[in-house]
Amino acid sequence: MTGAAETPTARMRKALHRARTSVRKAGVDYFRGDGSDWVALTALLLSVPALALGTIAQPDWCAPAALVLPIVAGGLLLRPASLLGLYSAAAAALIAEAQVLDPYEEGAERVTPGTILVVAAVAFFGLLIAQFRSRVGVPWRRGGTMLFDLRERIRVQSKLPKLPHGWHREMALRPAGGQSFSGDFVVAARTNGGRTLEVVLTDVSGKGMDAASRALLLSGAFGGLLGSLPPHDFLHAANGYLLRQDWDEGFATSVHLVLDLDSGDYDLFSAGHVPGLHLSAGSGRWEEKSAEGPLLGVYDGAEFEPVRGTLRRGDVLMLFTDGLVETSERELTEGMDRLTGEADRYVTSGFHGAAWHLIEAVAKDVNDDRALLLICRD
Repeated sequence: MTGAAETPTARMRKALHRARTSVRKAGVDYFRGDGSDWVALTALLLSVPALALGTIAQPDWCAPAALVLPIVAGGLLLRPASLLGLYSAAAAALIAEAQVLDPYEEGAERVTPGTILVVAAVAFFGLLIAQFRSRVGVPWRRGGTMLFDLRERIRVQSKLPKLPHGWHREMALRPAGGQSFSGDFVVAARTNGGRTLEVVLTDVSGKGMDAASRALLLSGAFGGLLGSLPPHDFLHAANGYLLRQDWDEGFATSVHLVLDLDSGDYDLFSAGHVPGLHLSAGSGRWEEKSAEGPLLGVYDGAEFEPVRGTLRRGDVLMLFTDGLVETSERELTEGMDRLTGEADRYVTSGFHGAAWHLIEAVAKDVNDDRALLLICRD
């Protein structure tokens, strides 16, 4: 004996639940780029005859070139195969408009050769956009969100940890060409129970968007390595990781700071990076800190020897990438002198908020990625 028959209300609730689930799933798939585009195609196909009728009825208000509107939307929403169907409908509408409007003598109310060329050109570029989206596999609805998410991930990974009282840290990063992505990045962590600060500043070959994808991949890998290995093994592991990627342009320069927050003693490892600068409060002079080590990703078995120092009260350690001090028109020595000259302005007032202003003063218009890291002991 089967259970009692369901009431009409229960059946209706189940039907509504299934409908909501189907609509929700279709919506999620569509915005991921996995679902069918029939809804958008249907809406755009209906808009084509509506625009054609509007053009025939009121050509002064709805010009024949208005057919580019569904074509532009189709280039952003539809797959290439569906887009061709939309183009066929637009072409038929254009032919119909030409047949009806041709008796008019005023050019503004006719389908002219220029109108046809405009619609065809927009359709061509719309097809290129659709094919690019199809090849990449990222719909336009999610493409901008994905890039924004990648940019924010780089920023989060580049955040410096809080330091104990008596220490100040800040970093400024300025990509080439005013872009949002850079080939320079920083990863940092407090290790050894919080008593040690480890910071890695890396400059990936290339600049701007060309190096951003590799910078994102390396920042995630370096962030995982940092603190998981003894400090003297970090650059060895990073070098091996780059070699395994086998990139055509896969080298990078990097500097690894290991700072004891109790004593102020530090080790500075370098992989082909520009020297750091240490300001001694006692003498008021800047000293170059240049460690030995080859570029990352060039050859296996590289050795990295650190240079050591101590940050005392009032001392400042400045690390940066070569875009800040070296250009095609300016040698490294000249750039270092200019940077220290500008940095001397902050010796008496303190270096709080100085990183960004130093980039502005030294390398504002340089078409290269620039990054500057300041560690100060108050």
